[in-house]
Amino acid sequence: MKLSIVVIAHDMVREIPRTLQSLTRSYQLEVESLDYEVVVVENGSCDKLEQAVVKSFGPNFHYHYLRDPPASPAYALNYGVQHSKGEILCFMIDGAHLLTPGVFNLALSAFRAFENPVVATRYFFLGPAEQNDSILEGYDKQREDDLLAMINWPGDGYRLYEIGVPLQGGVPRITWFNKMVETNCLFIYRAAFERLGGADERFDFPGGGFLNIDLYREACELPTATPVQLVGEGSFHQLHGGTTTNVTPEERDTKVQQYLDQYRQIRGHALEVSTKNVFYLGHLPTLHSKIHMQNRPYNQRPVAQKFRDVVKSE
Repeated sequence: MKLSIVVIAHDMVREIPRTLQSLTRSYQLEVESLDYEVVVVENGSCDKLEQAVVKSFGPNFHYHYLRDPPASPAYALNYGVQHSKGEILCFMIDGAHLLTPGVFNLALSAFRAFENPVVATRYFFLGPAEQNDSILEGYDKQREDDLLAMINWPGDGYRLYEIGVPLQGGVPRITWFNKMVETNCLFIYRAAFERLGGADERFDFPGGGFLNIDLYREACELPTATPVQLVGEGSFHQLHGGTTTNVTPEERDTKVQQYLDQYRQIRGHALEVSTKNVFYLGHLPTLHSKIHMQNRPYNQRPVAQKFRDVVKSE
């Protein structure tokens, strides 16, 4: 098998079906002959998915439920890998993400171009702003549903750029060429993941803390690894009550400090990012995918107008 996508779910009954829709052959471009599977690992959810819902997306979609697992997704990620078959692995540690339609095709092209690529997909939020801020302005699940209906998703997955914004992370200006420190859609050879010893289960905070950042950095730092960032393809975060993404900025900052402290304890130094050069691969499929044009005042962004239209319609 060529590719295994491991999706971690926790109390995401609303979000996971849309995530899985974005992983289907009918949605992803040029994957008709691709031998791939999707492994959904339900990480101890109280409100859990029905296995039949996962299987409804195709015979290559598999479901596993972990009863009373550790709170961090690290164990679930390792479990998913153990129950997968692909030569190449794709990790979606936060399962509440929608992909654009060219992610698989473009990511796999990196494995034809480089000996040992580590492929990152840029992180976006659905809604008019980073969700820590937008929830304070009234953004909620119903308004997110309305935005997705407004663009007729999943009819054209690239229209997600019309209703989302890139993760800013404190950077004043975001373009496709900003170097990323984390991704929620990471592609890596199975052999490279095994060389890392898997996901480090010492990152034991609910949600994983800096597990995602650490896994990406450690993979990039492997001696033969080549970091690759996709251009024009994205991973869009749905509102679901995330441990840092869907809380107030003050709550987020408190948790981030805890994650920084844990990272130092585990790695023995302050948080670091890979210093390796990054290769960029892709193209800009639509006008709205030109994210450098979103670096303008909030009220002038197209997504802000769509959000105002949703609010007015209520």
